[in-house]
Amino acid sequence: MRTPRSAVSAFVLITAAALTLTACGSGDTADTAAGAAPAGKSGKLPTTDVVSSVKKNAKAAALLPPDVRKRGTLRIASSVGGTPPSSAYLEDGKTVVGQDIDIAEAVAKVLGLRLKRETASFEAILPSLGSGKYDLGTGNFGVTEERRKTIDFVTYINDGQGFAVRDDSDLKKVTDFRQLCGLNVATGAGTTFEVTLEDNKHVCADAGKKPYSVRTYTEQGAIWGALQQGRADVVMSTINGLRYAVKQQPGLKFLGEFHRLDVGFAFKKGTKLAPAFQAAVNQLIKDGTYRRILTKWGTTGSAIPESRISPPEIKD
Repeated sequence: MRTPRSAVSAFVLITAAALTLTACGSGDTADTAAGAAPAGKSGKLPTTDVVSSVKKNAKAAALLPPDVRKRGTLRIASSVGGTPPSSAYLEDGKTVVGQDIDIAEAVAKVLGLRLKRETASFEAILPSLGSGKYDLGTGNFGVTEERRKTIDFVTYINDGQGFAVRDDSDLKKVTDFRQLCGLNVATGAGTTFEVTLEDNKHVCADAGKKPYSVRTYTEQGAIWGALQQGRADVVMSTINGLRYAVKQQPGLKFLGEFHRLDVGFAFKKGTKLAPAFQAAVNQLIKDGTYRRILTKWGTTGSAIPESRISPPEIKD
C-alpha cells in the first residue's frame, strides 16, 4: 500500500533538514586514531566495530615513502553527509561512519598510520588534491578516463551508476538514455552522474524527442526531496547508495544497475602512496577484514578480488 504523500513529504523534509545541519564543511578537522571504533548509536546505521583488530603489516608499510613513515600521519578529506553506505553522520552530528570510513581506517592500521580527517564537499576534494591540501580523498570516487588524467586511484570496491524513481513512475529499468527524454533527472553536483547525463543529452534530440532536464544538488537530502515532491522524476546516483536510500524511504523503487565503475582512494597524479595503499587493501582482502566491512554495510555484491592502481574505466 502506498504511503500518503503528506507523510512522505514530512519524512523528506525532516531528512533534508538533518542533512543540512550536518552538511560537509571545510573547517572541521579531526585527528582520529586509525581504526577507532565508531561511537554513538543509530537506529539505521550499523556501528559494529570491524576494524580495531586490524594489525600493522610490515611489508605493506615498507612501501610508504620514508617521509610519510617518519611522520606517521596522512591528511584525508572525506565527503560526508550523503547517502550511506559510503559515509554519513550519526545522530550526534559529529561522528562519521560508513563503508569508506571503515576501509580507510583499516588501511591506515595496516600501514601503521594515523588519519587526520577533514570533511569536505564532494566537488571540492579532487581539485584540492593537486594543491597538496590533502594527501588523499574518499567520497565514492569512480574511476573514469577523464579523472585518470589528473588523479591517481587505488581501488577498493566496484559500485557504479543506477536510477531510482517514485512507485508511481512508469519507468521499469533504464537501459538507454532515450528512456529519460522529457523527464527531470536529479543528481549530485560535480559527480560522474552529472557528466554522464550532460554528455548523453543529445540522444533525445537525435531521436526527435524532448531533451531531459538535469537538476543538480549539493546535498543528498535535496535530491530525495525533489523526487518525493515531484520536482524530479528520477534520481541518478550510486548503485549501493540507491539501494540503501529506497529501503529507508517509503514510496520509492530502485531501477537496477546501469553502469558499473571501480571506486578508489583518490590521490594527486604521480603519488608515491599508491603502492602502499594497494598492498594494504589486498592485505585486508586476504585476512578477511574487507569481507567483514562489506558485510556490515550490505555491499558484498560490490567486492573486488584485488586492488588496482588507476585501472582503465570499465566499459559496458
